[in-house]
Amino acid sequence: MKPKKYIIKKGKIYWPSKEMKKIAWVSNEKIYEIASRNPVKFWEEKAKEGIKWEELWKKTYEEKLPYFEWFKDGKLNFCVNCLDRHLDKGSKTALIWIPEPTKEKPIKLNYAELYDKVNRFANVLKKQGIKKGDVVAIYLPILPETLIAMLACTRIGAIHSVVFSAFSADALKARIQDGKAKLLITADGYYRRGKEENLLEKAIKATEKTTVKKIIVVSRLRKKKRGGKFLDFQKEIEKAYSYCKPEIMNSEDIMFILYTSGTTGKPKGIVHDTGGYAVQAYWTTKWNFNLHEDDIMWCTADIGWITGHTYAFYGPLLNGSTTLIYEGAPDFPNPGRWWKIIDENKVTVFYTAPTAIRMFMKVGDKWLKKYKLNSLRILGTVGEPIDEDTWMWYFKKIGKGRCPIIDTWWQTETGGTSINVLPGIGPFIPTVAGKSFPGTKHIVVDEKGKKVKEGKGGFLVQVPPFAPGMLHGVYNNHKKYVETYWRYWTKFKKRYYNTSDGAYVKNGLIRVTGRTDDVMKVAGHRLATAELENAINDSKYVNESAVVPIPDKIKGQVPVAFVVLERGEPSINLEKELKKHVDKKIGPTARPSKIYFVNDLPKTRSGKIMRRILKNLLNNEEPKGLMTLVNPEAVERIKEVLKENST
Repeated sequence: MKPKKYIIKKGKIYWPSKEMKKIAWVSNEKIYEIASRNPVKFWEEKAKEGIKWEELWKKTYEEKLPYFEWFKDGKLNFCVNCLDRHLDKGSKTALIWIPEPTKEKPIKLNYAELYDKVNRFANVLKKQGIKKGDVVAIYLPILPETLIAMLACTRIGAIHSVVFSAFSADALKARIQDGKAKLLITADGYYRRGKEENLLEKAIKATEKTTVKKIIVVSRLRKKKRGGKFLDFQKEIEKAYSYCKPEIMNSEDIMFILYTSGTTGKPKGIVHDTGGYAVQAYWTTKWNFNLHEDDIMWCTADIGWITGHTYAFYGPLLNGSTTLIYEGAPDFPNPGRWWKIIDENKVTVFYTAPTAIRMFMKVGDKWLKKYKLNSLRILGTVGEPIDEDTWMWYFKKIGKGRCPIIDTWWQTETGGTSINVLPGIGPFIPTVAGKSFPGTKHIVVDEKGKKVKEGKGGFLVQVPPFAPGMLHGVYNNHKKYVETYWRYWTKFKKRYYNTSDGAYVKNGLIRVTGRTDDVMKVAGHRLATAELENAINDSKYVNESAVVPIPDKIKGQVPVAFVVLERGEPSINLEKELKKHVDKKIGPTARPSKIYFVNDLPKTRSGKIMRRILKNLLNNEEPKGLMTLVNPEAVERIKEVLKENST
């Protein structure tokens, strides 16, 4: 039977088809109007409908800037919402884990099995003296045990602090020290591109002279066991009692800390509460990805990032659906690995980063020919603005022209998606994120906080009432919280949350142009690097690019481009052709002063290109924050390219 088409084209714009509207949770645009009339009432109703509360709140929303609380004094347990309330369908698959080694069998856990393991591990934590409010550091790759550990923390009211498994020992140590973690959960290692990565060695180094007294180790590589402060994850679970009474939490109690990556200096611990986060995670997962109980959702993000928290783990489970996670590299043992996983497991919702899509574009279409991908219904993108070429390739090659693309904008700080199109409403326009999620509102303002006219670029801010899933501070750092996110409130007395992203609105739809620190001022003209990159990526020769500004005595700043080619060879003639291409797409003002052809761009595992590192290299500064990269070797290669071009 021919797969259904969930998207149709009218003119130059894509819209949901009748088939999509029939199955969509939301298909009437009036939802935005209803939610905007009284956002607090809207979220109050959604909280009651989507989440199991032990006791309802006394006050729905209270704002005392720079802090605000949702569902004040409401009581719940997050783990109960992910597991206990779904036990009436205990045999339903909750988690599918795909190991990287192809000879190793996947693991499937149904809701009853996951419930049993989480309860047991919660008792393991309690046995080690962990109680409500204690911080537990989790330094694990994408494993079933990672989800078990996180949910066990939420069951007993402990605060989990997940640290990306590719981070260095120093990066882990800084996060342990900032959170004063009492216990660390890690693994002996994991597989990456066919090789064994030793994790325990880094964990041991990181915990020296810290508050960590015990380390619980998942035996992924079956290394030799250690005594002393080391406990074996599997053995401890087997010995533990099979039921742990859930700790009833206040809505505003801290559920987890997640440290932001890519910054210099001390890491910044973003605080998320329990009730507000649960409500936003539930509804954004359900509506944005049109998630039903029989769906299988695959979010490719690592659990060390907020995307992994909300959409690889918690969102699907809150909705009683199935989540799929994969341990390894996207192109191992070949570039067809992801598509094979989708076909074999009948994945219906696929959520990934533009960077990953561009990687597959570069290797060509031959790896796609073996796979039907006809189980897919919704495609999503996350991490950074997606350019038109990448959007179209994703739509045509992966979605086969059938699936809506939900281009999501959000941050670690927002907890869940904030701006995107709903699949039953549309429209789906390449490079355009869409509208604020119902019940939230974003506007574009100038440097003084004044709202700009439609079509004019500026700074993207969120206005009150602030979304339930928003951050509730920076852990142990009130000053950093205020300075980073509330400059409009402190400087201009505007009740705005500062996203630090640029955007503009056209026909009521928001297009995010990238970080405001990625905005150049060339000869008096403000240019967003994302706009310039989109123009360069439009060339048939280009796979992806990154643009950064450098100082110029005459123009103030000029753009410099780093380009990864899809076809052709680096040459002076190709550089000239790309500059002419930019002239045609934007104008001579945006023309790069120099184009460097490179093999790869420095990126985080969440798919963000680290332009700050490129700027460091251009200014002959030693780049910091390399531990956040998935490909630190790219930095050394770029150094060589810069050296060659300087001679």
